[in-house]
Amino acid sequence: MTFQKTLMLASATAALLAGAGSAFAADVTLTIESWRTDDLSVWQDKIIPAFEAANPGIKVVFSPTAPTEYNAALNAKLDGGSAGDIITCRPFDASLELFNKGHLAPLTDLPGMDNFSAVAKAAWSTDDAATTFCVPMGAVIHGFFYNKDAFAKVGIAAPPATVEEFFADLEKIKADGTYIPLAMGTNDQWEAATMGYNNIGPNYWHGEEGRLALIAGTQKLTDEPWVAPYRQLAKWKPYLGDGFEAQTYSDSQNLFTLGKAAIYPTGSWEIAGFEANATFPMGVFAPPVEKAGDTCYISDHTDIGIGMNAKSANPDAAKKFLSWVASPEFGGIFANALPGFFALGNTPVAMQDPLAQEFVSWRDKCKSSIRSTYAILSRGTPNLENETWNASVQVIKGAETPEAAGARLQAGLDSWYHPAAM
Repeated sequence: MTFQKTLMLASATAALLAGAGSAFAADVTLTIESWRTDDLSVWQDKIIPAFEAANPGIKVVFSPTAPTEYNAALNAKLDGGSAGDIITCRPFDASLELFNKGHLAPLTDLPGMDNFSAVAKAAWSTDDAATTFCVPMGAVIHGFFYNKDAFAKVGIAAPPATVEEFFADLEKIKADGTYIPLAMGTNDQWEAATMGYNNIGPNYWHGEEGRLALIAGTQKLTDEPWVAPYRQLAKWKPYLGDGFEAQTYSDSQNLFTLGKAAIYPTGSWEIAGFEANATFPMGVFAPPVEKAGDTCYISDHTDIGIGMNAKSANPDAAKKFLSWVASPEFGGIFANALPGFFALGNTPVAMQDPLAQEFVSWRDKCKSSIRSTYAILSRGTPNLENETWNASVQVIKGAETPEAAGARLQAGLDSWYHPAAM
């Protein structure tokens, strides 16, 4: 074989190998782990196509698990080495634990991370703020949805602003008999705490003032600001409808969107699903205050981030995807494709959805806080977040008094949490 033929053969072989490498690159598929089953179609139809169009060679699969099963299922997958490349991150303690176990990769230097403030990153950073391990995606705001037709039928002219007005409206709805006053069950437990206790609670413990005092140990769960929300929850029972004890989260969603319930305690994360399924006009109102003129507080919670499985087989592709998630482009797509999840980036996002605009407007009127149990206080056993689920359920059912619930939760916290040592 001549030298020229040898050179030509070598060149052809190199070209073939290069082509094989390109074909392999085109086959990279990233799998996203998430608890947001409600968002499957949005990811499949809007978010993922936008990324794939700009990033040929990387395919993305959104693979959610039911919210109540997500934490346990994700931990099992991570421990077993079968988890996806991209991990949707709960805020604060749950994700920090995953990072400390080596399951989440550090992302401090990820291109695009400088698009977020320190406050936005705090939910997915180490306590010393030295390392960030998830890209902030969205915040949610708690409140109440209501059926405008139902309010009109029973003679409620405007949504309630005070607790007294709230219960007066519930009485009107109950007396009319057409609608279940409040669509919330206790079967899945978390709703009673997330959509109940941490929805109305900030008005009692004054948002960040009380939350930080609890962490500092200068307030306790037996103090009035922490027991009072349970007293209100205990009064919800007559308005929840028959069989609420067996009613699941999805049951409650269906009761509301089918027009069978007048009020639904929840948060902005429901907007897209409710607008897709409800056939009646909806409104939203902030958690009512005790007295007219009181400062209002809302749970404005840094709720959802997204990180990389430290053992991903496709780290370069995963980082490329996460860097895109950190971009203003993604923030705009996300906030409008999933109205009610408010982008956390520094670039303002113009939101088109009226209900999303209404939720966000409360930031101008009320003081914002995050859920009371998410930072620091749920790192030990018993886990305060999960215990708050149970306590909220027991109080609503009438199986535990508000005072007993507070005492039980504080005793559990005292068994492992010592503020001076933190």
